[in-house]
Amino acid sequence: MAFLDVESSLTGRRWLGPAPEVERLSEALVQSDHIPLPLARVLARRGVAEGAVEEFLSPQLRHLMPDPRSLRDMETAAARFLTALRERQRIAIFADYDVDGGSSAALLIDWLGRMGREATLYIPDRIDEGYGPNVPAMQALGRKHDLIICVDCGTLSHEPVAAAGCDVMILDHHLGGETLPDCVAVVNPNRQDEDGALGHLCAAGVVFLMLVEANRQMREAGAQGPDLISLLDLVALATVADVAPLIGVNRALVRQGLKIMARRERPGLVALSDVARLTSAPAAYHLGFLLGPRVNAGGRIGQADLGARLLATRDPAEAQALADRLDELNTERREIEAAVRAAALAQAEERGLDAPLVWAAGEGWHPGVVGIVASRLKEATNRPAVVIGFDGAEGKGSGRSVSGVDLGASVHKLAAEGLLVKGGGHKMAAGLTVERDKLDAAMARLSELLAKQGAGTAGPADLKVDALLMPGAATPELIDQLDQAGPYGASAPAPRFAFPSQRLSFTRRIGDSHLKIAFSDGMGGRIEAICFGAFDGPLGPALDNHNGQPFHLAGRLEINEWNGRKSVQLRLEDAAPATEK
Repeated sequence: MAFLDVESSLTGRRWLGPAPEVERLSEALVQSDHIPLPLARVLARRGVAEGAVEEFLSPQLRHLMPDPRSLRDMETAAARFLTALRERQRIAIFADYDVDGGSSAALLIDWLGRMGREATLYIPDRIDEGYGPNVPAMQALGRKHDLIICVDCGTLSHEPVAAAGCDVMILDHHLGGETLPDCVAVVNPNRQDEDGALGHLCAAGVVFLMLVEANRQMREAGAQGPDLISLLDLVALATVADVAPLIGVNRALVRQGLKIMARRERPGLVALSDVARLTSAPAAYHLGFLLGPRVNAGGRIGQADLGARLLATRDPAEAQALADRLDELNTERREIEAAVRAAALAQAEERGLDAPLVWAAGEGWHPGVVGIVASRLKEATNRPAVVIGFDGAEGKGSGRSVSGVDLGASVHKLAAEGLLVKGGGHKMAAGLTVERDKLDAAMARLSELLAKQGAGTAGPADLKVDALLMPGAATPELIDQLDQAGPYGASAPAPRFAFPSQRLSFTRRIGDSHLKIAFSDGMGGRIEAICFGAFDGPLGPALDNHNGQPFHLAGRLEINEWNGRKSVQLRLEDAAPATEK
């Protein structure tokens, strides 16, 4: 049964309320742990049991931190890393060009810098070299270095690793194949011979665990390593930006990392926060939507190593120059993305948006934005999406998945079957290269594989609502309590509340497409709301011309800070006409 009987909202979505078992558990949590019902609903959805509320709301990293040695090759990797440090060997870091790769590289550079050592940073060009190690680059690095550390890449790079001519170790999280490259160590929770217990870590999380193990080995040898807690701002940024699930140790890493970031001690993140006009304490949302895209911009359409250099630098002047350049590139990226998004959406709509896979391919689409466009298609359809840009006979594409559907495994299988030139990734994201004459066959096969995992069964119009709430109950204190259940992100969505039968007392169009409203229930409670992109669809016109009609409103609560004043605001996502009482 639809929540509040909303079978089709103004945006065409059916509203779904909590499952019966979530309702029962939330009521039990209210009784056993004496917490407000809205918070209990959020915790029940996360599966928090009676008696475990306090532990969940105050996660301790020391309690959740896994033993690094539970990962294969970890002791070997840390020992080889320390040998390079002790013997003053030449170290190169080969990193992916995204936030996770840049953060992973910056972690190593920062740690080594505190030990008085430097490392060569190498990040491949997205267009000229593509993802991961390649033979020419590895040979060139191998001639001048004793150890190459591949971060956020390398697990499938057998030939380039073999060509290096020096020791190579890999710290990665992408899905491994049946065989691994022949090298010193492959530390990867998604190796096929791992149990997957730490499969939710991003590469920066794996690198951090390696540094934990390195510090441990140093202590056992009577030496002292650098402070690792101060590095958690980088781990948090990578975890959120790489859309890693905010569960288990990831949740604790991000919570602690946000506290470190709020100290404003890392010049690169300070400069980046300032150019992004981030004026409040950072939250997971800011990492994913303000900072992450700017770090990524260099790898997408500019110089590939800009983001990693920004994160690693200790020079405020260099940080400011890099942040300014990345901000410019991000603006340019948005313009390119808008054009590709419009073309991809039109093509996908013509093909049909109800299949297990939504995909589009076009000539000359910039490879640096196809992943973002795939994310937009996924969000619009609640289905895995792939977007491919062709240049000549081959196309380079990127895919994004939905919860419960492992896209990386399916893409890896396609590559093994010969339908792709290459492909790989993890559960939520994947990259691929495909020949033009195999495009249709590859996408048909991928759709088939994803359908077997349940892709396409969820309605694209479903909007999940956690609970009903009246305006008078939406207080700053409630938001503070809800924040304790965060951070929110992948596999841990922020709570969404429905406000039933609300009267709009104020509406104002902001810019070309946004809408600001105020609403009340007639009993003294009043809330302001912002709906971004409202006039890009039916929400804006319907609410702006409400004529006194009451509406059910759904969205996420947040604190709005303006001129030193804090107030509750609803980030409005959907609405439906309410029956007149």
